[in-house]
Amino acid sequence: MNNQDRWHAAMQNNYGVPPITLVKGKGAEVWDENGKRYLDFLGGIATNVLGHAHPVIVKAVNGQVGKLAHVSNLYSHKPGIELAEKLQDLTNDATARVFFCNSGAEANEAAIKISRLTGRNQIIAAAGGFHGRTTGALSITGQDAKRAPFEPLLSGVKFVQYGDVLAMRKAVSKNTAMVILEAIQGENGVVVPDPGYLRKVRAICDQNGTLLAIDAVQTGMGRTGEWFGYESEGIKPDIITLAKGLGGGLPLGAMITLGEKSPAFKPGEHGSTFGGNPISCAAANAAIDYMVKKELLKKVASSGKYLRVMLAKVPGVVEVRGRGLLLGIVLDSNVATAVATKAMSNGLLINAPAKNVIRIAPPLIVSKKELGEFVKVFARTLNEVLNG
Repeated sequence: MNNQDRWHAAMQNNYGVPPITLVKGKGAEVWDENGKRYLDFLGGIATNVLGHAHPVIVKAVNGQVGKLAHVSNLYSHKPGIELAEKLQDLTNDATARVFFCNSGAEANEAAIKISRLTGRNQIIAAAGGFHGRTTGALSITGQDAKRAPFEPLLSGVKFVQYGDVLAMRKAVSKNTAMVILEAIQGENGVVVPDPGYLRKVRAICDQNGTLLAIDAVQTGMGRTGEWFGYESEGIKPDIITLAKGLGGGLPLGAMITLGEKSPAFKPGEHGSTFGGNPISCAAANAAIDYMVKKELLKKVASSGKYLRVMLAKVPGVVEVRGRGLLLGIVLDSNVATAVATKAMSNGLLINAPAKNVIRIAPPLIVSKKELGEFVKVFARTLNEVLNG
């Protein structure tokens, strides 16, 4: 029985049966069970910020698991304290307070509960936005196809068009507890709002005493060339949610409150057995330290600019949107799924979040040579799909 048959016989079918089984990776490369090599430009969906099997992550995890693997949250541990301090420093706000969990959905669940502590219960989110698949996170996810099978969900949630300041101004009131937005909508096809949008939403929230939460699950950890993805707007949110790249490839999420306006949990109001476990925190500390030492945010910005220029020259590409190494390649026809499938057979891992959009989120350490290889293989793949 091959691995696809074994998967089908033992696993829930929510992912379908994956077409390949990966067995090892190094940097931006992975290999399947048959020894075929792939260039990984999806990075675990924006998760493997330092790629696969990076020496600093391997060293940190091996060292920590040999000392202290899990203690629950009845006790503290140094990796968790150190990571919370690092995140506090990255927000540039001494009032920042961190809650650790395991995923982006859990981080957004924590944000929902924080918003309820305001005494208000309305939440404004964006159409097309994605915040997770747990019940609360799904309730604020603006994608009908994902919501419909599980309704009714949480009440009091209203969706407005992403990027529409007027719609936001009409929706937010003194009854609104929180507005939650992604700095860039990743799962909706890497949709970037106009400059100034987040700044204007911040002002609307201030006028109504409403919390502003930025879901930086996909844009965080340097993915856009900024630590969280909103900094270029010159704002400070009341809540930041993180996951994906935070753990350097290990499961880890965080919900951070900032400023005096944001409520705080009291003992017993929220928790997570595995959240912020020593191993994942050790990996996160190692990843952040490496990124700072190597000035990776500058590299991310330059790599992103190179890709945008090169991809814009590819026949069949009408737009490249996004920032840094979170890019959406907009095609002139609805062939994105076929392109992603063909790319896999050509040794390239990418995905199609929309019918005409290819998303890439490679490791932040990706080399100039690998960037060039990606452009070459992608262009060939797109040509094969469009022209047979």
